[in-house]
Amino acid sequence: MIRVTVWNEYRHEKANEKIAAIYPQGIHGAIATGIAGEGVQIRTATLDEPEHGLTGDVLNETDVLIWWGHRAHGEVSDEIVARVHQRVLQGMGLIVLHSGHFSKIFKKLMGTSCDLKWREQGDKERIWVVDPAHPIAEGLGQYFEIEHEEMYGEHFDIPAPDELVFISWFEGGEVFRSGCTYHRGNGKVFYFRPGHETFPTYHNKDVLCVISNAVRWAAPRHGVRQTYGNVKPLETIKSVQ
Repeated sequence: MIRVTVWNEYRHEKANEKIAAIYPQGIHGAIATGIAGEGVQIRTATLDEPEHGLTGDVLNETDVLIWWGHRAHGEVSDEIVARVHQRVLQGMGLIVLHSGHFSKIFKKLMGTSCDLKWREQGDKERIWVVDPAHPIAEGLGQYFEIEHEEMYGEHFDIPAPDELVFISWFEGGEVFRSGCTYHRGNGKVFYFRPGHETFPTYHNKDVLCVISNAVRWAAPRHGVRQTYGNVKPLETIKSVQ
């Protein structure tokens, strides 16, 4: 059983009737419903809950954390960011969606500005699978399309991904590295680009397929726990006189 927590600011849906109509249960609710299935146990958390819904107990019981943020990055407590960061290093998977590229946690893990070009015009987005053997691409064709989305364009100021799974093309001519994997400590991180709040992106079956695949990829494998710091020798050391 993979224990998933879907985190969302949950601000746009409460302030904008158009967005609320698209996501009546919030973006977190749409994602949780869309990826529900056998072998996955899902809970949600939002910004305005105590400790942003990410208490120590919640994170300790989370195998994969999905993160959607946009307008309130600065309101996320540094203490909670440090808590999430530590859990990733310990082995918790992290999936960062869309404008979460500018979240405190993603920038802390990347060590760069994570800045990019953008245009909110409802471009068609064609997402090409450039690593068809990757488990996150399972069940997809050579590409899939989203009729209307916010454009993100290069240069995307991130470290070179460990693996590049998807590249997006937009009808305005831009391209973007839209599916990037990283390893940080014992944890896995996946950045996935689509998901602007004014479009029904998280009702798209291919987008949900990617997120579901990413959950399974990012889940810890519960292998041998690494130890750090001062250790005793495994064998007797013959002192040099």
